Amino acid sequence: MAIKFQYNKTALNNLNKQLKVRTNALPTLKNKESALRVEVKNAKVKSRKLLDELDKALKSYDYLAALWNEFEPGLISVKDVKLKTEKVAGIKTPGLEKVEYDVKEFDLFKKPLWYSDGVDILQNLAQIGIESEIYKEKMRLLDYSRKKTTQKVNLYEKVQIPGYQEAIRKIKRYMEDEENLSKASQKIVKERHVLEEEEEQLKDLGDKVERNYMEASEIDDGER
Repeated sequence: MAIKFQYNKTALNNLNKQLKVRTNALPTLKNKESALRVEVKNAKVKSRKLLDELDKALKSYDYLAALWNEFEPGLISVKDVKLKTEKVAGIKTPGLEKVEYDVKEFDLFKKPLWYSDGVDILQNLAQIGIESEIYKEKMRLLDYSRKKTTQKVNLYEKVQIPGYQEAIRKIKRYMEDEENLSKASQKIVKERHVLEEEEEQLKDLGDKVERNYMEASEIDDGER
């Protein structure tokens, strides 16, 4: 990225400020990036763990497969999923607070005895599945933030900081050249003034010698 600047002290001060901001922010951004990498991995592991748990739970109920045919469709449904906000590495992510179910009333005397257990089983399975999806979303948000942070780290570390440093070097070099040129010009002017003064003194001396000579000549002519 080309840094736009002017060759003056004001631009130099502004560039130094911008460089300081980015230099100071870089370690924090790197720490945030590392923390997000860890949290993305943790969310991914947790989501997979819940899916494995769901899979095992489903397999553990295989023996009830024939009974599920007797289960009334729509007897239980998810009414609402209440979420809470959890900050992870400074990023707002969803967390499961509570799952609310809508369970239709049924006659315990007319329905099979295992109906109540069936409702509990379905609630448990739904809870695991929903929580797994929430961890997937948490992982997605954290990974998105991690990518944005990585981009910023690369921008600062590989583009902006070197760009500002190079611009500062150019301005300093230009200002040093200007200062050296100014000093050289001042020296030349000073030497010229000295030379002019010396020439003036020589001229005055010459005029004085000439006057003295003329006066001496006039005296000699008078004596003759």
